[in-house]
Amino acid sequence: MRIARTAADDDTDRDTDTIEGVAMPDDDSRAPAHDADWFTAVVREHSGALVRYFARRGPRQDAEDLAADVFATTWRRRDDVPDAAVLPWLYRTAGFTLANHRRKAVDLPVAEVPEAGEARVGEDPELSALVDAELRGALMSVGDRDRRILLLHAWEGLDGAELAAVLGVSRSGADSALSRARKRLREAWGERHAF
Repeated sequence: MRIARTAADDDTDRDTDTIEGVAMPDDDSRAPAHDADWFTAVVREHSGALVRYFARRGPRQDAEDLAADVFATTWRRRDDVPDAAVLPWLYRTAGFTLANHRRKAVDLPVAEVPEAGEARVGEDPELSALVDAELRGALMSVGDRDRRILLLHAWEGLDGAELAAVLGVSRSGADSALSRARKRLREAWGERHAF
């Protein structure tokens, strides 16, 4: 579509453009669904939850910066944020932001890449915050995805539709994933106490 201004338009109405013969206002009078007020409300409501999310998973001094990165992404992609699931969308974005941050911070030569996730346990605040070594061992043995699901449920209080939104699966898929993760944790815990 081509926007054209005619001399007659300039003389009669300086505030309109013509798009294929239809007069359109220069400023888009339609209010965007996610405007600055919406964004301000989202930041006020969820900034504490995001800072806590990052503080539990990395150095405290990075938590606020990482939360700010999530909110910058939220502003850029504000039209993609579902009104009914803002917090799960933020947690999903936070997961991607944290993964990118960790990739930037770790410079491992290929010869030193660990076979499993065990090398991170000593540096992972999620796991080191767990005082009980047995539980830490059981949680470590369930795998990264199961551990992530369990901690999103236990620490962030997500289940059902919110957990599904963070994981990018259906509600029944999230329920099944949480159930399987719990079962694996129970089995790992039982194996550690079987002797």
